[in-house]
Amino acid sequence: MRAYLVVIDESAEAKAALRFAARRAARTGGAVELLALIPPQEFVQWGGVQAAMEEEAKLRAEAMVLQASSAIVEEAGLKPRIQVRHGDPVKALTEFIKERDDISALVLGAAAEGAPGPLISHFAGAGVSALPCPLMIVPGGLSDEQLDSLS
Repeated sequence: MRAYLVVIDESAEAKAALRFAARRAARTGGAVELLALIPPQEFVQWGGVQAAMEEEAKLRAEAMVLQASSAIVEEAGLKPRIQVRHGDPVKALTEFIKERDDISALVLGAAAEGAPGPLISHFAGAGVSALPCPLMIVPGGLSDEQLDSLS
């Protein structure tokens, strides 16, 4: 089954990418895979504090992904698969995609204004040759109606 991979966070552009991917998946008989990336925490001298900070970041990411996934179930009738990864976002996403052979497209949301984020900068630039699937960039400034008509 084809799966649309969406990197999810709390941004409006991630929600636009999620809406687009969910509607495409519903129309093409595919699935949606949500990936939350937890960047490495700054080094803390005491290991217990470091572990608590990492656990808190993981819980926030999981809550965010669960909230986003409930919107998919309601909107498109799909139950997404949810993954949470730690580490440098570009490296973690690259490794995740290489591990999976069912990802048919990487769907990223672009900010409505300003420069592209690090994932789009990397994968739409030099990192594009490392992708085994198409890259879809969804403009974050599109309305729900515009997204619906495109998907």
